[in-house]
Amino acid sequence: QVQLMESGGGLVQPGGSLRLSCAISGSTLDYHAVAWFRQAPGKDREGVSCISSSDGSTYYADSVKGRFTIARERDENAVYLQMNSLKPEETAGYYCAADPDYYCEADSVLAALDFRSWGRGTQVTVSS
Repeated sequence: QVQLMESGGGLVQPGGSLRLSCAISGSTLDYHAVAWFRQAPGKDREGVSCISSSDGSTYYADSVKGRFTIARERDENAVYLQMNSLKPEETAGYYCAADPDYYCEADSVLAALDFRSWGRGTQVTVSS
């Protein structure tokens, strides 16, 4: 059974940066696409970014293009989300999710229902 654990959240000022980590156990990155979602209080869960297992293809929501970067590190069996130029409205719980069948395409839309395994999340607060 795949288990995911997020870390790296915290309090950051507007315009600042954070790097989130998603550590994977019970399987490897070779077999799972990994995505990042976020959810603010009272709002729906939003797909932020995704990276495929086969060829490393990626997806970014329009709202984060040019500011966020997703990357995988096979030696560490982890996926990272570098977030730059953060905005107060990006305050949310950030969750990583994995699925063995999903393929991340640049023009796709991430849906939470497409991912079978989830971490518990890490809180990101963007505030001065």
